[in-house]
Amino acid sequence: MRDQATQESRFQFTKLEDGFEITLRGDVLLRHTSAQPLLFAGYGEETMEMYRGNFDIRDYVIERIALRYAETEVTEQSIRITFSNVKNGEPYITLEVKQGLRDLQIDFIQANAALNRLWFRLQADAEEKVYGCGEQMSHLNLRGKNFPLWTSEPGVGRNKKTYVTWQADVIDKAGGDYYTTNYPEPTFVSSRKYMCHVETTAYADFDFRQPQYHELQMWEVPSSIVIETAESFLELTSRISDRFGRQPELPDWTYNGIWLGIQGGTAVVEKKLEHVLSKGLKVGGVWCQDWQGKRITSFGKRLMWNWRWNPQEYPGLDRKMQEWKQQGIRFLGYINPYVAVEGDLFQTAKTNGYLALTEQGEVYLVDFGEFYCGVVDFTNPEANEWYKGVIKENLIGFGLDGWMADFGEYLPIDLVLHNRKPAKLMHNAWPVLWAKVNYEAVEESGKLGEVVYFMRAGYSGIQQYCTLLWAGDQSVDWSLDDGLASVIPAALSSGLLGNGLHHSDIGGYTSLHGNKRSKELFMRWAEMCAFTPVMRTHEGNRPYDCWQFDSDDETLEHLVRMTDIYAALSPYTRELVRINAEQGIPVQRPLFMHYEHDIRSYDIQYQYMYGPDLLVAPVYQENQSAWSVYLPKDEWVHLWTGESYPGGGEVEVAAPLGCPPVFYRKSSSYAELFRSAAGIQG
Repeated sequence: MRDQATQESRFQFTKLEDGFEITLRGDVLLRHTSAQPLLFAGYGEETMEMYRGNFDIRDYVIERIALRYAETEVTEQSIRITFSNVKNGEPYITLEVKQGLRDLQIDFIQANAALNRLWFRLQADAEEKVYGCGEQMSHLNLRGKNFPLWTSEPGVGRNKKTYVTWQADVIDKAGGDYYTTNYPEPTFVSSRKYMCHVETTAYADFDFRQPQYHELQMWEVPSSIVIETAESFLELTSRISDRFGRQPELPDWTYNGIWLGIQGGTAVVEKKLEHVLSKGLKVGGVWCQDWQGKRITSFGKRLMWNWRWNPQEYPGLDRKMQEWKQQGIRFLGYINPYVAVEGDLFQTAKTNGYLALTEQGEVYLVDFGEFYCGVVDFTNPEANEWYKGVIKENLIGFGLDGWMADFGEYLPIDLVLHNRKPAKLMHNAWPVLWAKVNYEAVEESGKLGEVVYFMRAGYSGIQQYCTLLWAGDQSVDWSLDDGLASVIPAALSSGLLGNGLHHSDIGGYTSLHGNKRSKELFMRWAEMCAFTPVMRTHEGNRPYDCWQFDSDDETLEHLVRMTDIYAALSPYTRELVRINAEQGIPVQRPLFMHYEHDIRSYDIQYQYMYGPDLLVAPVYQENQSAWSVYLPKDEWVHLWTGESYPGGGEVEVAAPLGCPPVFYRKSSSYAELFRSAAGIQG
């Protein structure tokens, strides 16, 4: 690799008198001098405590060493850089930098064995925006904050200034914060049109608080860091998807209508179905997470984690599923990667050595809140095959067309796995292993594109194994960090990293510490979900405390209207889903993905583009009859009135229930479809 890169390359390496720098399109991306080192290394001692998926993580950094001196060796193929803390001193870390036309790969080929902390800096400018780091629910633009990257329960409330979060912390150790997420990822996207990914599964903390640089901390020396660039955000997102893999298209039956979350047994489901169908509701599926039985705890209604049909809870389900299927209604269930001690699957797994162990060689049991479970060890090939068999036989073989593949973020860090790798390094990798089990079970059954499962936990590589992401367990309230609004940045941040199919529980899930789902919240949430790839309801953890889709006729009539609109938009949505499968471009997109020259669009996190032609601005505050929307400069048409707007600023429109603020591009080839969808109810 020559000091001056070829004209075709976007990267350029230049050797300085006291170091080196690498530029991207002429802007400095990496710089190292003795005064401003690129790398810091050291070691520390951490403490980690888990309580029901919530982690208290503290670090004591024993030593942080500035690696001020670098020796470079440039060849035609690469640049080898050796870092030391003193001039001509003992090497601490050696890197090999390989440059492509659009990517830069930095491999860590040698490191001092004592190191377990690394800090890596990228140059930044004060106006730069940063996105990604997995599924982030409090912030779309991550600039100005640091983001610990560790898969966990997001927590209840997720804002230390709110009463609900304080109560959750004091009573349940489960309050969460702005960065807690089921799905972190050590990958970010810069407004300078590059992506940076760190290949590590260790705990990491990406710090975007400094105006001159981004500092990425990892609790190990990673194997590599990759930087990719593109000419547009559409191209960059597609290149990210090239790297991590792509989701298959959703099954055709997805677009038949809403997936109704119903619990309580065959008779309850049948009665509710008859009622909603008589009211004209289009139903694509019934999702019965208690198909394998339930238990009641102080948290609320929980499930019996033994993954097979419970005929006492759901008598005649095998026949009913076929009847519903003939009506175009599919049946979806639930599974997770744990087995309850009361079930026969636990006994099978224990007998055959399929479960993770304690350091003393006993089966490791996890407390999930008044019941205990074993952890199926996916690093054991035999356990992996057995659990795929459970899915193939008990779910697919029984006739399920989909399920929630829950959890994945709970792996304790003090258990012993079959592969003998430290659980602290396997913890972040666990959601991907869990997703892969589901994917391979479906693929090996020949059902990809027919069966769909949805997940909340993730990490690097989840993209190719997760058929549908869901936003997790939002609170049933209007809070920005954990309510309806939080779903929007969640979809946009994860979508930028290649998870283009995203949805949420209509109305939220978690009802604790006084939170009770209101009628208006449910209806506003349904309005938003009509403009997502999938509409699905959830009763919540305390169904009798929460407003449901059939709590009164007005709510059901509103849901009929929004589901009709969702179904009417299906030709457009299908095309977006196809593009996501082929190109990795998400269905829900930040405004700047299509309006790169619009400076304001980079900081708008509660609106989104639904494909290139629809702009959606959900109402996320209660008691609103009008709503302010930012329209980029274009020719826009208000979906419900047909009124035209030139864009380039804020507009206020009426936003009664049933008419969420949505606009379409006047020049869209789907304009007639949009007009037709808006006129479904007259």
